[in-house]
Amino acid sequence: MASANTSWFEVNFSCSICLDVFSSPVTTPCGHNFCRTCITKFWNEQVQYKCPICNKIFDTKPDPQVNTLLSELAAQFRTTVRVKEQPCVEPAEVPCDVCTGTQLKAMKSCLVCFMSFCQTHLEPHQRFAVLKGHRLVEPMDRLEDRMCKKHNRLLELFCPTEQVCVCQFCTETDHKSHPVVPLKEEYEVKTAQLGKIEAELSQMIQERKQKIKVVKDRVQLSNKDADIEIANSGQVFTALIGCVEKCRDEFNQTVQEELKSTEKQAEDLIKELEQEIEDLTNRCSEVKQLSHTEDHLHFLQTFRSLKDPPPTRDWTTVEVRPPSYVGTLRRSLDLLEETLNMEMKKLHNAVLKRVQQYEVDVTLDPDAANPYLILSEDGKQVHDGDVKKVLPDNPKRFRQYVFVLTRQSFSSGRFYFEVQVKDKTAWWLGVVRESIDRKGGSTWTPETGYWNLHYDNDGLVFNDDPAVCLPLRAELQKVGVFVDYDEGVVSFYDVEARDHIYSATGCTFTEPLYPFLNPCPCDYEGSNSAPLIISPVNQTD
Repeated sequence: MASANTSWFEVNFSCSICLDVFSSPVTTPCGHNFCRTCITKFWNEQVQYKCPICNKIFDTKPDPQVNTLLSELAAQFRTTVRVKEQPCVEPAEVPCDVCTGTQLKAMKSCLVCFMSFCQTHLEPHQRFAVLKGHRLVEPMDRLEDRMCKKHNRLLELFCPTEQVCVCQFCTETDHKSHPVVPLKEEYEVKTAQLGKIEAELSQMIQERKQKIKVVKDRVQLSNKDADIEIANSGQVFTALIGCVEKCRDEFNQTVQEELKSTEKQAEDLIKELEQEIEDLTNRCSEVKQLSHTEDHLHFLQTFRSLKDPPPTRDWTTVEVRPPSYVGTLRRSLDLLEETLNMEMKKLHNAVLKRVQQYEVDVTLDPDAANPYLILSEDGKQVHDGDVKKVLPDNPKRFRQYVFVLTRQSFSSGRFYFEVQVKDKTAWWLGVVRESIDRKGGSTWTPETGYWNLHYDNDGLVFNDDPAVCLPLRAELQKVGVFVDYDEGVVSFYDVEARDHIYSATGCTFTEPLYPFLNPCPCDYEGSNSAPLIISPVNQTD
């Protein structure tokens, strides 16, 4: 548009379409002058042939004649005409489709003309009534992609049936039986879906960040356990100087290798989690960028590829299982048994004191007790009554075997409890998982959900397949049970002897664990009538 100080020459020697000095000016039948290229392009894009200035409509496309005089005057003026300064287009910007020579930066794109215009060439859309009704949007390239390839019409509708953009003619042919909606309506639907996808991606990112924290915490706990084990073993080996140095080095090396393996596993998991976070973050950025676009076609064409998150791993069952060092030191000291008896006793005493710190207060559950069992009022003792009581049946109660569980269960962390077995000739005790068969069953191994010691005239056994026979212990009076749920360890201790009996390692726990007692029936002579007693921990022993 001409400014207030624009010269008379500039106004009269400028094309009203391109607003630049005439290039090959021609005159229409109504007497108005335009660049030949400008008027030809204008008529090619219109349904009716009319003058852009006076709107006179012509029945057929006119053949405008060259205006020789105007052409000569324009050529003379071209060297002095003042062209309004505008920014040149940058590589990432949309160029003006009208500019000749140096292309200027487009300020708007017209969805009717399918062209982009700089500020100067946008002026007709702001001045002429017929052009003011055109829809202008922020500059965008590849406007030709907005045209239906089959009908050469504007893509302004969306077919949900085939998930494609269509023109009005498509609804009368290929998509005649399909429901269609305006692009804007589908845009709003997909935008809402995009918000949900973004929220899901954000949630996945947070879950993986939390998993990294869990992995790091587990490694930190592994380091602490390793430090404790190394420190305790160091005390033993140092006391034995030369003959124990080799054994100590082997032990330390085993602990360090297991710890290194755990750290390597954690490092690999963290790298994989961080990579997934990076992939999800990139996808989240793409989703956010797409959610802010006003380009309906680009949005819908891109949406399909962003709807599904990138393939990721299911982390719900992935964990870093810290190494268990229970029994490692003892195996190292077997060759030095006679020399190390005193040091081993000191070590086991320290270990027992450490696990006793995880003491829990548990009481027996009368609703789970077999009808032959008699429980004390405080829920701490159980023995066989030799008479079956009439009790309400419920899913928790053991019917076939004289078993009983505690009221309390544990689904994480560490816990410890002690059971007095003094004066008993037969008993079972340990832990079981919640889903065990309480109405029948004939095997009581880790595979069926039982981790327990069994004592009778045949000796002391850890029930497994095959069974693990353990050395007989004189006057075994009290058994301590320690469980590390997360590490998958169940350990048994001779409390009075301050000694380790057995450990089941590498266990996999996926549901709550219950302390489990079986006092075994009394025999005909009345032996084994003593109760099993859940005892308070005495750490001064």
